[in-house]
Amino acid sequence: MAVVDTDGLSITEAALHTGLTADTLRYYERIGLIGPVPRDGDGRRRYDRDALHWLETVLVLRDTGMPVREMVRYTRLARQGEATAEERRRIMVEHLDRLRVQEECVAKARRFVQTKIDVDDGAPPPGEPGERARP
Repeated sequence: MAVVDTDGLSITEAALHTGLTADTLRYYERIGLIGPVPRDGDGRRRYDRDALHWLETVLVLRDTGMPVREMVRYTRLARQGEATAEERRRIMVEHLDRLRVQEECVAKARRFVQTKIDVDDGAPPPGEPGERARP
């Protein structure tokens, strides 16, 4: 994400900046995943650097498949400060373990698909050296 003006971004600008919709930004604030987002003198949201940095964290966690309820739990713990560091670490370690399992599944699927492509290209199937696959 690019550097943000010190006055912050409007909700429309923040939506463009993050790729989220304004409704999603409001939802994330309502459930406590971000925010409270600072407001200007007219009561309009202004997403400052801290809010955008936290949104970047949320987006990475979301993109890696962390459930929203787990992200909310992590966020609540983070707001409580250093006393919750061990619990936050545990959440991240568990998430990393899930990502490793997913990576193994994807790698296995990738090898399977590659084998199918290789066989269709005329390579012998695994375990059958020199034999050509039949249609």
